[in-house]
Amino acid sequence: MNENNRLIEAFKQTNYQVAGNGIRDIQVLKEALRNYEGHQESDIYGKGKIIEDFQKKMAEYLGKEDAVFFPSGTMAQQIALRIWCDHEGVSKVAYHPLCHLEIHEEEGLKELHHIEPVLLADKSRLIQFEDVVNMGEGVACLLLELPQREIGGQLPDYQMLEAISAYCHEKGIKLHLDGARLFEILPYYKKSAAEICELFDSVYVSFYKGIGGIAGAILAGDKGFTKESKVWKRRYGGDLISLYPYIISADYYFNKRINKMKMYHEEAKELAGLFNQCHGISTKPVEPVSNMFHVYINSPKEKMESILIDIYEKTGIGLTGYLREIEAEACFYEVSIGDQFGNIPKEGLIKVFQMLDESMKKIKE
Repeated sequence: MNENNRLIEAFKQTNYQVAGNGIRDIQVLKEALRNYEGHQESDIYGKGKIIEDFQKKMAEYLGKEDAVFFPSGTMAQQIALRIWCDHEGVSKVAYHPLCHLEIHEEEGLKELHHIEPVLLADKSRLIQFEDVVNMGEGVACLLLELPQREIGGQLPDYQMLEAISAYCHEKGIKLHLDGARLFEILPYYKKSAAEICELFDSVYVSFYKGIGGIAGAILAGDKGFTKESKVWKRRYGGDLISLYPYIISADYYFNKRINKMKMYHEEAKELAGLFNQCHGISTKPVEPVSNMFHVYINSPKEKMESILIDIYEKTGIGLTGYLREIEAEACFYEVSIGDQFGNIPKEGLIKVFQMLDESMKKIKE
């Protein structure tokens, strides 16, 4: 067994795990279904009370005319950008170089739709107003991801968002929100989801990240937009005969966790503070703006894995099941706070960080 496998196995054996909402097992669905009787009718090909009620609920929450449930955000966002390109008669969209469509979708936007991306800013920072103004002509749609996951979940200030939105509307450029983690940023902005979404022409949100459902996404906008999205959903094979396991779990965990986002944010700041007190460890952002952040460690990956395994075995508390190498002497991982953090005994957590700090000091000696 290599060191990486040893780390994940040691992590799984811990009594408490710092991040997330718990193990993604069948119990996630069983819990969501426990209040449903067996005779409840399912949705069928995008129609029926279960799906229509949830779509209406999400449209109202997001402040949009209409919403459509999709089995995946990848499908929903490619379709959104295709619709806006067709409207403008232009096959060009703009987004961050670390946008999900650019690095995680096997160039689906290019191969399936022949849409050309314009990459704004560089990989180390957020898109700024000046990047938008200088992005050139012929862009049908600008996609903004809030928060920008691949750089630690950073966020622009709200005035920047308002300025970008006003500019796009003035220039006739559609503005799409990759709001996979929209719910998680509401405490930082101190805005409702509807207030943020008002700045955008279309919005995607996920139900398996901070919400902790099984899978699924909502794509919202005006009724003309969602009508077209349903056609594309059928073309993509996304109109499964029934999606009710995803919808029921999305609705259940939305209700369970939507009002916990402020708590998750506060706990993320608490946890980041503990990391930043350790020698050779820092977080990005230094103070998280949502429930997520990245942990950067000035230590070789293999050495850090051994340190973490030792801490897990002695404390029963797990920080992460993986590390990614940045270079020979540095590594990092991502943290997203959910229900699990509040279950950890504080004295145990303090011990973990005392041990971590002492181990990092020894590395630097």
